[in-house]
Amino acid sequence: MITIVDYGMGNLRSVAKGFERLGVSARVTQDPQEITSASKLVLPGVGAFQDAIQHLEQFHLTEPIRTFLEKKKPFLGICLGLQLLFAESEEGGLSKGFGVLNGRVRRFPEGPLKVPHIGWNSIRRVGENARGQECPLLEGIPEGSYFYFVHSYYVDPVDTSVIVTQTDYGTPFTSMIWKENLIATQFHPEKSQQWGLKLLENFARF
Repeated sequence: MITIVDYGMGNLRSVAKGFERLGVSARVTQDPQEITSASKLVLPGVGAFQDAIQHLEQFHLTEPIRTFLEKKKPFLGICLGLQLLFAESEEGGLSKGFGVLNGRVRRFPEGPLKVPHIGWNSIRRVGENARGQECPLLEGIPEGSYFYFVHSYYVDPVDTSVIVTQTDYGTPFTSMIWKENLIATQFHPEKSQQWGLKLLENFARF
């Protein structure tokens, strides 16, 4: 069973339907106990960082998510769900995140490319994880595969060993991270057709 956190932001049903298309059971919940006791947890999200933090606190979900993360069970963050894992974000003024990963969420610089970054873009693998292994969620996904993005901000990790893939949009940015049980993507696998579904399938087996 995949548990998907409902804090009032994000394409929750799209994520659930992605798993259901694979024959994997998924439930969307705001129940703190279900989140704490989940076997695998997905934190999706679309919108502003500060709003997300406020919603999580309003629904009393911050501590259950922290408790789950401490148990070292499989966790997948999607888009805003990636950004929330970091120490702080510049969006709407400096805001504190979960601080599971050290680093800051930064806005794309002004330039010739439009912000937000919306649409299909490719990912490229960056180095190897500290254990010398490829991220298990990328198994069977070709180098340079395209995924769907919608964001104005990107994560800037202090520990670059957590970076699994980068994507170019005027400047290279981190599009996927992996640390032990923790995996998160800036792109939306639930909107990314064949390779997005493959990534969700890999998470279901992770």
